[in-house]
Amino acid sequence: MRDRPIIIDGSQGGGGQVLRTAVSLSATLGKSVRITNIREGRQRPGLLPEHLAAIRAVSAICNASLDGAEPGCTEITFHPGDVGEGQYRFDIATEGSSVLLLQTVLPALMLDDGDSEVTVIGGTHNPLAPCFEYLRDVFGLLGSAMNLQAYFEMLRAGFHPRGGGEIRMKIRGLRGAENLAPLRLMKRGSLKYIEGVSAVSASMPSHLADQQCRQVLGRLAASGYGASIEQASWDSRSPGNVVFIRAVFSQTAAGFFALGSRERSAEQVADDAVDQLLEFIGSPGTVDSHAADQLLPLAALCPQESRFVTERVTDHLVTNANVVSRITGRDVLIDGQAGEPATVTIREV
Repeated sequence: MRDRPIIIDGSQGGGGQVLRTAVSLSATLGKSVRITNIREGRQRPGLLPEHLAAIRAVSAICNASLDGAEPGCTEITFHPGDVGEGQYRFDIATEGSSVLLLQTVLPALMLDDGDSEVTVIGGTHNPLAPCFEYLRDVFGLLGSAMNLQAYFEMLRAGFHPRGGGEIRMKIRGLRGAENLAPLRLMKRGSLKYIEGVSAVSASMPSHLADQQCRQVLGRLAASGYGASIEQASWDSRSPGNVVFIRAVFSQTAAGFFALGSRERSAEQVADDAVDQLLEFIGSPGTVDSHAADQLLPLAALCPQESRFVTERVTDHLVTNANVVSRITGRDVLIDGQAGEPATVTIREV
């Protein structure tokens, strides 16, 4: 007999984030969920292609029974089956974020008994999602402190509007939540180094990467910081440019990126990324605001208490905390106000 679904209000917060977190934890814990009012109040309410791709990907890895997963639907019911390790390949068929899809299937495969490989075709550098470098060098690194054992590789970059990028994740199953370690980051320690990449698609002038790089180095030098910035030219179906910067401390790491557009110069793209980095350095945070909500589902799966300091409380963090608490039954305490630094504690009720 199927269990009674946990009802999740899909109108809260980011909409797409609610969907991804809910079905991800549903598959991981074997708990059915019904998500209502999906993206209510949006200009285009209901499921978009990138949401459907993530839901169907999770459904595939756990052999779920899925009701309502059609374009524009505002309610779905997800009954998970057994998670199966193996090789998977998913094509979003739009510029939708491949990184977000990988993060959606990751928790269930992470706690499975076997090893898996997942390849996703879609966007790798999207304005409203973590970029590939952030996935590999920040999310993956901080996750490794919890015993996440995953390797990420970008085979081709994917920019707006055609996407077509390809990334791959190889992940080792931990054989249960008892093998997860708690995330305890209350101090970040001393700053060890700053590094990053200034990249353009192969169809764009290479001097843009140099302009971005020089602007990053100049801005950081003026603030008293040195850095190592690689320049790169990537194969991509659409033109695009990006700056990614990572600050590595003795106990943690944080990452920030900015994408180019027709309206922004190379220097403005670089300034955007540097501004984010300097804001973090000036805060007491041990994790950046994006890592705070992205790591929350993993921390909630660990039986032990996790604690970290976010540089800033965001709507995404509050929304994810609500969804995570509803499905896992864990307490998620955010000791701080919106827009301010806060200690986040995940513990048993």
